Amino acid sequence: MRRRSVGDLMTPTAVSVRPGTPFKEIARVLDEYDITAVVVVDDQDRPVGVVSEADLLRRQTSGGRGSTARDLMTSPAVVAEPGWHAVRAARTMERHHVKRLPVVDGEGRLIGVVSRSDLVRLFLRRDRAIQEEILEDVLVKTLGLPPSALTVEVAEGRVTLSGTVERKSLITVAVRLCDSVDGVVDVVNRLGFERDDEEDGGDDERGRGGPHEGGLRAAPGPGQAPGAAGRGGRRP
Repeated sequence: MRRRSVGDLMTPTAVSVRPGTPFKEIARVLDEYDITAVVVVDDQDRPVGVVSEADLLRRQTSGGRGSTARDLMTSPAVVAEPGWHAVRAARTMERHHVKRLPVVDGEGRLIGVVSRSDLVRLFLRRDRAIQEEILEDVLVKTLGLPPSALTVEVAEGRVTLSGTVERKSLITVAVRLCDSVDGVVDVVNRLGFERDDEEDGGDDERGRGGPHEGGLRAAPGPGQAPGAAGRGGRRP
């Protein structure tokens, strides 16, 4: 599976200013490019900070000293790399309470900017494209199952898996892989299994009684006690 990276999602032409850029010039840049923040770079084009609209307003309302990017910027700059997956970028934004990240190359030079709105584009992916990736990449290429082995339904990014797998351990793997596909919002697990290979000793559960036809057992859904799942593993 190919997961889209920061390099795929970022705006490659990053607007920047120098540490000595004055207040009014920064305001003009923000207005001209219709952006809410600008990266401050040194003479080697390495990010040293970020100046946002909030920084400019804070300077005006608080009457603080200094009127250049060096005085106004939030520093040091929290940066991302083009090879990062979108999830890592999103977690970095959340952890540092920022809305965008300068993206740097292997030498630390600015090559782009990735914002929250760039990451949100992942969830605009078409349901059909998500379904095809799960069928081809997850079921066939990764798990080695025929595409008809399970039923995969996708609606508004919500994936529903139904059917029966041979081993219980495959259920956790299948759900985790589907959840990692770009554009997936949630995964509903309605999978049953023929053999419980997770019990101590690997006892074969094939054909053992229970309320399910053919002795099939269903894997409990999140928050359910073992055996609480309905027929065929369907959750309410």
